[in-house]
Amino acid sequence: MELLSVILLAIILDLLWGEPPSSIHPVVLMGRLIDFLKPHLLRYRNKSSGIILTVILLAVFTIPLYFILQLLQFSVIIYVLVAIFILFTTFAIKGLTDSVKKVKQQLNEDINLARQSVSHLVSRDTTDLSKEGLASAAVESLTENITDSVISPLFYTFFLGVPGAMAYRVINTLDAMVGYKDEINKDIGWFPAKLDDIANYIPARLTGILMVASAAFMGLDWRNSYRTMIGEARKTPSPNSGYPMAAAAGALGVRLEKKGVYTIGEGKNPLNPEIIEQAILLSQITIIFFLVISFIIYSGVIIVIT
Repeated sequence: MELLSVILLAIILDLLWGEPPSSIHPVVLMGRLIDFLKPHLLRYRNKSSGIILTVILLAVFTIPLYFILQLLQFSVIIYVLVAIFILFTTFAIKGLTDSVKKVKQQLNEDINLARQSVSHLVSRDTTDLSKEGLASAAVESLTENITDSVISPLFYTFFLGVPGAMAYRVINTLDAMVGYKDEINKDIGWFPAKLDDIANYIPARLTGILMVASAAFMGLDWRNSYRTMIGEARKTPSPNSGYPMAAAAGALGVRLEKKGVYTIGEGKNPLNPEIIEQAILLSQITIIFFLVISFIIYSGVIIVIT
């Protein structure tokens, strides 16, 4: 049951502290290593460069971690403390929700500040986005990243322990940095992008289903949430991000739109700061549902096998 204690305490640490300083954040270190290796690997000009990059990153950030945790098991207290901190760096609940709350507040005060904040959350140009467009982008970013930033790393923790969460974070970071189809990244980014799609396949769909359940718990339109998820999740370029986004759009009764790329939902309700608040609560309950169900299943499995 040590793993459950580690997960619970890591979540509490995240909620109290937020993200760790960049000087000790593994994702920042991953980014620096990618920036160092990328120019050398681009010389290969084929997809093997992405495979090599992925193998190196996984080896550097997961193999030493695995052996360190094994060595620390002579002391339960030291092992748990180190595991808590490492796991804490692989997900972001407070940071994600705080960034979206900031947009909600700025939409009521200064749209230009809101545009600037949203530009850090999404890749699209936010210069001329309306309040509705900014609210849509905020909800899209929040619901998509519930999978990437929370559910997926914790999902792999239950199966593979803390090294599993770190391995997922490596894959997701690689995708975020090189997983593009432009001329520079199309070869080196192909393998990381495909691996990220595979890694998020189950967690994204699980997040969507739990979001439908959360909508029912909140008294939102869970039937429309389910219909929208089933009918419109595949509209996004990503094979995964559309599931939580569509479930949220249906539950909230809004239309989420990235112009020229996709439109999800019917738009019964206006996109406004209050909708962002509802989306945050919906996402938080989704995370709670995931944790409660996972804790019950994990505890049951441990009891059975022991």
